[in-house]
Amino acid sequence: MERGQILMGKYEIEKLIGKGGWGKVYRAVHTKTGDTVAIKLLDKQKLFTPSLRQIEKEIANMRSLRHPNIVQLYEVMATKTKIYLIMEYVSGGDFFDKLEGVGSFREEEARKYFQELIIAVDFCHSRGVFHRDLKLENLLVDGDGNLKVADFGLSTLKKEGGKLHGMCGTPQYIAPEVYTSVFGYDGAKADVWMCGVILYLFLEGRYPFDNKNDGGFFRCLSFQKKDLRFDMPWFLSEKVQELVAKVLDPNPKTRFSTRQIMEHSWFRKNFQAVNENTGKYK
Repeated sequence: MERGQILMGKYEIEKLIGKGGWGKVYRAVHTKTGDTVAIKLLDKQKLFTPSLRQIEKEIANMRSLRHPNIVQLYEVMATKTKIYLIMEYVSGGDFFDKLEGVGSFREEEARKYFQELIIAVDFCHSRGVFHRDLKLENLLVDGDGNLKVADFGLSTLKKEGGKLHGMCGTPQYIAPEVYTSVFGYDGAKADVWMCGVILYLFLEGRYPFDNKNDGGFFRCLSFQKKDLRFDMPWFLSEKVQELVAKVLDPNPKTRFSTRQIMEHSWFRKNFQAVNENTGKYK
């Protein structure tokens, strides 16, 4: 799509703002309201049937999630060859770039972002949706400095019996049981592990299992529990060190859930709950 093009008589294209494995994302303006939106363009002709099914799942999952810390899907439009997802435009970029610019966050700032991440993920889980690809690139920051969870392209709904199958996600973030479990894994606990990696990145500016000898993170693919050790930064408070250890627990049965995280004293400091109906802090 070109700058100035009017899509479906409703949206004027401004610029290309991103590219992904399945399509491109443009910034556009609603011609009547003047509201800025993001438009994800997907080419049906370049997608295989399984990819189309996953996109249908992404659309269904995003429509079920209305939360101030989750990027909103406004509408879906389609032609014979294209699918257009009209979404909330988030102006501040992603947390990969944000963190790269500063190295790491102060503990208080990391706590704020982690609080917003966890309440969004907990909301997803309450609706039976598991994200499965939580990472810095899929966390956006809006104009008010609030975190927004984006890109539900690998998300799935809770299965009967509660177990998920199939490995997906980004290697440095994937929970150990996703690699090793023959009988399936708990999607909620796998998401929590990813949140733990993100918290560690917020605080330390590097991956918890990176920079090891003999191949770095990928040396841990055997996932012997003795290999899953990580260095805890000495300058962090005792309480956050305790929480990180509970979230990055290799055993999903004893790993904290989102609700247990929300009850932890470090998490609760200066915590403001969100009214999911108004999108405002209570």
